[in-house]
Amino acid sequence: MTETETETGDELKDRRRKVPIRTKLLFASGTLQEATVTAGGITTMLFYNQVLGVSPALVGMAFLIVSILDAVADPIVGLWSDRFHSRWGRRHPFMFFSAFPIAIGFYFLYQPVNGLSETGLVVWLVVFFTMVRLGQTFYLIPHDALGAELTDDYEDRTSVFGYNNVAEMILSTLVVSILYYVIFGTVEEGTNSLVNEAGYVVMAWTGSVTIFFSVLLCTLSTLDQLPYMQKVEDAQNFSTRDYLAEIGLLLSNPSFLAACLSLLIIMIGLGIISVVANYAYIYVYELSTEQMFWAGVAKMPGVFVALPLLYFLSKNFEKREIVIATTLAVSFLVPLPHFLMLIDFFPASDSPYYLFAIFGPLLLAYLVFPVSYIVIDSQLADIADQHELQTNCRSEGVIFSVRSFGKKSTQGVGGLLAGFGLEFIGFPENAQEVGVPPEAIDGLLFLNGPVYLGLYLVGIYFMTWYRIDRKTHSEILERLETRRGEAASTNAF
Repeated sequence: MTETETETGDELKDRRRKVPIRTKLLFASGTLQEATVTAGGITTMLFYNQVLGVSPALVGMAFLIVSILDAVADPIVGLWSDRFHSRWGRRHPFMFFSAFPIAIGFYFLYQPVNGLSETGLVVWLVVFFTMVRLGQTFYLIPHDALGAELTDDYEDRTSVFGYNNVAEMILSTLVVSILYYVIFGTVEEGTNSLVNEAGYVVMAWTGSVTIFFSVLLCTLSTLDQLPYMQKVEDAQNFSTRDYLAEIGLLLSNPSFLAACLSLLIIMIGLGIISVVANYAYIYVYELSTEQMFWAGVAKMPGVFVALPLLYFLSKNFEKREIVIATTLAVSFLVPLPHFLMLIDFFPASDSPYYLFAIFGPLLLAYLVFPVSYIVIDSQLADIADQHELQTNCRSEGVIFSVRSFGKKSTQGVGGLLAGFGLEFIGFPENAQEVGVPPEAIDGLLFLNGPVYLGLYLVGIYFMTWYRIDRKTHSEILERLETRRGEAASTNAF
């Protein structure tokens, strides 16, 4: 065997490597940034609507504007990341510089200057929400693309994203716990502290500092993985023509459309309920922030069940079937309490089973929800391999831009629809003082119940389009490895 053949064989072997647990954990460390932004996100509508007095429809319009900018920016940054070359690789420079706009934008998002009119507050929201979202674009897309590049192994890349998503869930619960118990702990009996403006000062500066150091930790601690990244030769400059061509090729791929649309619909549904569920907890179920904390506790067992359950399912079922089954379970369990409340089949507020009736179905749902989310990430990584086979280009950045947009849609598009939903049901802007009319109560339950269920069923339908299975992916890798080996041998001479 020649020296060239040995090097080529080693390179191909590395592409199928098992990623060390240490690397998986460091890769996942950046999810503290996401957890912090997400925790802040559950208060954004309440803050601008109930604290500052902005119409929910106008807040929704602000979310729409930011979502449109996201939809344009995400694939552009993805393609730029794919084409970028530096001594620190394609992904890490973007991740490093994202720390500043996310942290700064987060602080000012919850600390508007005094004396702004309603229009001025909407403009402020758009500007600093955009700063946070664009900053996340420069972090999330290269970060997720980095995860896809760490290994070609069909199952271990699922594990990489499994660690990432489990870490995000654990950290989200921790951050939300601090939010509810420390920052917004109950001050006055009978009043929910999420409508207390003073708490947002503490949230703004602590969140900003946390975000900054989380991004830097993940970025700097994964620099040692540069030797394992995909070798991309002949760097190309960004062009609008290439950008549109890349998007066109991906949109013609039924598996990409399946994963993309399913993820977007699921995250939009999650975004709607993350807003309107808090309104329901406060104004329908009349919970304190300490009682709302149990929503996070209910999600925690799923964190520990997710990876072993995922390991079992991935060994015995195809990824499409796993996503469909787990999403179907979530779609019926999460809205169940709201359906029961709508038909007056619910325990009284003084019942010892009251909190269990609210959060018990959530606990069951989140035993399986992380699995569907993780598997969609793994599907996108498989699509990147299929796309390389078809086009001879590595495009993880463009492909994972849909994941970035999907995650941000929980606040963006989801917040938009939630805002218009609150406006449609006539929810008052100062509900703590004037009270909530019965029709608005029913409207909140409808948004949390039937609307959520309907969206998830649409997401399940789109997943039926997915076409890549274990056998197909194995064939794709074999052909890719042959091509890479031939290219390496040719370059050696």
